[in-house]
Amino acid sequence: MTALLARTDRVRVAGQRQQTTATANFRLMVMMLLFIFVTGIVGARLLWLAIASDGPQALATPRGLVPDRGDIVDRNGMPLATTIDAWSIAVHPNKIIGDPALLAYRLAELMPQKTEAQYLAILTSPKKFAYLSRRAVPELVKAVNGLGEPAIEFRREPERLYPQASLAAHVLGWIDQNGNAASGMEKVLDARLSDPAQRERPVALSIDSRVQAAMETELSAAMTKHSAIGATGLVLDVDTGEIVAMSSLPSFNPNRTGNVPYELLLNKAVSNVYELGSTFKMLTMANAIESGVVTSMGKRYDATHALAVGGFHIRDDHPQNRWLNAPELLVHSSNIATARIADELGPRRTQAFFRKVGFGDPVDIEVGGRARPLWPKYWARTTTMTVAYGHGIAVTPLHLASAYAALVNGGVWRPATLLKREGAAVPAGRRVISPATSDRMRQLMRLVVMKGTGRKADAPGLRIGGKTGTAEKPNAGGYDRNTNVSTFAAVFPMDKPRYVVIAMLDSPKGTADTFGFTTAAWTAGPVISRVVQRIGPMLGIRPDDRADVDESELLPLLWEPKGANPNAAE
Repeated sequence: MTALLARTDRVRVAGQRQQTTATANFRLMVMMLLFIFVTGIVGARLLWLAIASDGPQALATPRGLVPDRGDIVDRNGMPLATTIDAWSIAVHPNKIIGDPALLAYRLAELMPQKTEAQYLAILTSPKKFAYLSRRAVPELVKAVNGLGEPAIEFRREPERLYPQASLAAHVLGWIDQNGNAASGMEKVLDARLSDPAQRERPVALSIDSRVQAAMETELSAAMTKHSAIGATGLVLDVDTGEIVAMSSLPSFNPNRTGNVPYELLLNKAVSNVYELGSTFKMLTMANAIESGVVTSMGKRYDATHALAVGGFHIRDDHPQNRWLNAPELLVHSSNIATARIADELGPRRTQAFFRKVGFGDPVDIEVGGRARPLWPKYWARTTTMTVAYGHGIAVTPLHLASAYAALVNGGVWRPATLLKREGAAVPAGRRVISPATSDRMRQLMRLVVMKGTGRKADAPGLRIGGKTGTAEKPNAGGYDRNTNVSTFAAVFPMDKPRYVVIAMLDSPKGTADTFGFTTAAWTAGPVISRVVQRIGPMLGIRPDDRADVDESELLPLLWEPKGANPNAAE
């Protein structure tokens, strides 16, 4: 009996072991099935990502690293506009727990951009949401958070940052607080910079930030010295049409545009038109040579006295009171002799040439706000004569820069651009003068700086050429004889032209060292000299006293009376 009970216990224990083993196997199988299921889901997800994504390129630039808006850089890769995460401080007025009056007082202490009364009006308004500050620095966020008001909210939002502050502000434009492109290249490139497929790659402008800084610095110094109300500067590549620098003063900081007057936001280089005075004489001379009106540099024109046309008299600011040949006409900036050449050209050929160099239309450039030139409605004989030396027609400084580029680059006009051009991207352009005429214009421009009104624009070894231009500003009664626009249009180096440089001062005042003169020779000319000396080495052009334009053919044609002061003219 005892033996039977022992066997029964063994059977019961064996059954329990089998049951435990079965349970363990079942659990193991469930775990394996779960593992296979989860692995299948992960694998399916990875397969879907591989199919739906852009492959290796997408993996190389994770979504979190792609900016909300693409960067803008200068031609050398220097950041000009970028997007960062910034703080904004907002409030839900309907959820305020504390005392609104006390909160308004403390907010005004921390953020004095608004008054205590203005903050109180916001806090007690029926609105559900209102911004208190945008683009707030972390220190301000910490201080406002310390007020302990639960209704105040802190948000992270993308902010457009211009790390170079006001540098090239009119070129870049700006983004408003709602993220909308307001002007400049920001607006031109808006679609490109916002495109998710392209915004990871920065857009390179033609601007060189080093050259831009030099131009802005020298223009600003001249503007201050001469108490001018404005100034404009340009550096343009004569072969590609790329704008290496474009300055409009006074400027603004695109990081803070809230209270900037509208006038300061205008880009004077493309939005304002001016009578640019005697800088037009080079254009008239090129037209006359190309048209066969000036057949010889030795051909002379009567500048012995004022030229009477009807009831109008054309005079020279620095009269020579003698007959002048073609080089002397430009060296001494004679209105009278230029008017006689224009009279031979006539209105049809004068208009046709000005249209060839783009003066009949708004300047060809990407940015908006381009002004249309003020073109004479009726071309009388006097109109043709005065337009020849830059009176009675108004264009932008960029119009002038593009025209001068065509005069010296072999005779081809090209549209200007603020985008970096390389190789095949350079347009063919249109021919406006022959290479031979272009060669002659290089000689004449260099001669003006060597011997004429442009002497103060010269820089040792950098072979600058160009032309002065001083024009009285128009007013309601005609012209203001005491206020002018002073412009110098320069090119360097003249033996192998690379860049046009324009410097313009609006309403400059005379100083002791200019002997009271406000003409371009005394005000804009020195700006050119300083700018070129600074930017030449940056652009790979080093001073060389051994290289220059061959003037041996023209120098014998010049005669200058003793005691003459060529810089007193334009």
